[in-house]
Amino acid sequence: MKSSPPLRGRCLCGAVRFEIHGAVAELSTCHCSECRKAYGAASGTVAIVARDDFTYTDGEARIRRYRQSDRVNRYFCSDCGSPLPMVEEWDPLVGVPAGLLEDDPGIRMTNHIFVASKPAWSEIGDSAPQHAEWRPGEDMNERASELKER
Repeated sequence: MKSSPPLRGRCLCGAVRFEIHGAVAELSTCHCSECRKAYGAASGTVAIVARDDFTYTDGEARIRRYRQSDRVNRYFCSDCGSPLPMVEEWDPLVGVPAGLLEDDPGIRMTNHIFVASKPAWSEIGDSAPQHAEWRPGEDMNERASELKER
């Protein structure tokens, strides 16, 4: 059986590169004010992948971290400032900024979260489900606490 090629991604300058050797579980857009500031855009779209399927292939020495809170670290390239994947030791999932992907992830938008925080000047142009905050039954703050305790 032939395996599919990995999804590739990189920062703006190309110094930091990575590959995903597995399926993208979801493609989610967050409209909260923190993601807007972190991405410098109306929202932040991330491809969610299994941590075991994610690997940096170049430039790890250029990765810097901004500790936003006890739960959230924001990673970026020290050369160009591009936001980088959120890879945490305690989390089995990685949030990859979708704009870094060089290949089609093979999935389309699965949901929008924190739509209640969306700025008035921003529009959502697809039919993916929209949630005022987290998706029903999902609170990533609780998930993060549970995973950190393991």
